[in-house]
Amino acid sequence: MSNLGKRVLIVAYQFPPMGGSGVQRSTKFAKYLKVLGFEPIVYTVESTDGIMDGTLNEELQDIEIIRTKAYDFANWKGPFKLVAKVIKRKILMPDAQWLWYRKIRKHALGICKEKAIDILYTTSYPYSDHLVGLYIKKRLPDLKWVVDFRDEWTKNPYILDMNYNPLRKKIEAHMESEVVMLSDQLITNSPHMLEGFTSEYDIADKSTVISNGYDPYDFEGLIPKDKDTDKLTITYAGAMYGRRKPDLFLKSIKKLIDMGRIDEKQIRIQLIGRFSEAAKEQAYDWITYIDVLEFFDYMPHKESISFLLGSDVLLLIVGAGPGAKNFYTGKIFEYIYTGVPILAIVPEDGAAAGVIRASNTGYVIDSLDTAGITEQLATIYQLWKEGQLHIQPVDSIIKQYNRYEQTKDLIKVFERLR
Repeated sequence: MSNLGKRVLIVAYQFPPMGGSGVQRSTKFAKYLKVLGFEPIVYTVESTDGIMDGTLNEELQDIEIIRTKAYDFANWKGPFKLVAKVIKRKILMPDAQWLWYRKIRKHALGICKEKAIDILYTTSYPYSDHLVGLYIKKRLPDLKWVVDFRDEWTKNPYILDMNYNPLRKKIEAHMESEVVMLSDQLITNSPHMLEGFTSEYDIADKSTVISNGYDPYDFEGLIPKDKDTDKLTITYAGAMYGRRKPDLFLKSIKKLIDMGRIDEKQIRIQLIGRFSEAAKEQAYDWITYIDVLEFFDYMPHKESISFLLGSDVLLLIVGAGPGAKNFYTGKIFEYIYTGVPILAIVPEDGAAAGVIRASNTGYVIDSLDTAGITEQLATIYQLWKEGQLHIQPVDSIIKQYNRYEQTKDLIKVFERLR
């Protein structure tokens, strides 16, 4: 890199041993930046009470990690828990991590000076990560700052669904504007998302797309979970919240069983992740057949992949609505690497649909096409019965999403910092 060192401070509130899809991108970037000759230093928090996956730490043993107190309202107990929920959702802007940002920003600035940081990299969600970067950039204007949006901000469909009041929308729009315009380089994880930013800001000369991806290392030595070969096994792995619901899928399954087009003894649906008791009860109201539906709690990353490899079909869901077409979901890239056919119930003109079609890894049905979902499920079941449920993936497309190669793309972004 011309006239620029290789010491990178990665500001990522969501980071191992915290689990979930939000930590994967930063974890893999840190891991492969080290492999490719950079010196990543991660600035994050101590463990919280949320989802944990300590196995991810195994890939980070040679990387310096600076941990601070999380200042997390989720730790409040008893009657204060409801108060904390109100504060997180109604008062703190842009997110519940605003207090963390306020408490650690001077310390993070000091780290940049003490460690002689060459590149500052911040990633969202939470957006407070970017506020840390903004604070530092205003005080160290010569420090190169790369802003990475894993999720959109003001155009995020889940935020749009919150229906914030006009004042809050105005304040967050100003925050976003400052972050975008003061950054030296901006990254989004989908072309549609980048279009959303470039339609608002003049940043075409300093922006790029680096999608989420998969790491072949996570698949090494894995033994697929044993499956019942007498049952069509459909697996979903990941979070479900907001618009991302299994309603139409489960109702279609029940309809096909009721019609006799699917034998209830020949189908199994596995949902892996954190689901509320209310969500489980609702699902069982839709699928009333014994042994068809089974929930599994959040599990270590590699274990969840073994479930994917031991399935006949992988279920991908992206709910409909404003901004939904911009979403890939984190799991899609691991899905396409498994070689297992995917049933993608997603916006038909969106980013996720484009990946499935280009890689030839499954079937795409629009999120709102109830009849289409039902008929596609019937077709998949029949193909499975006939032993013809196969795909022919396009390897050249799938290789583009290898985390190692994507880290090389990140380095190309760094090389533009002069």
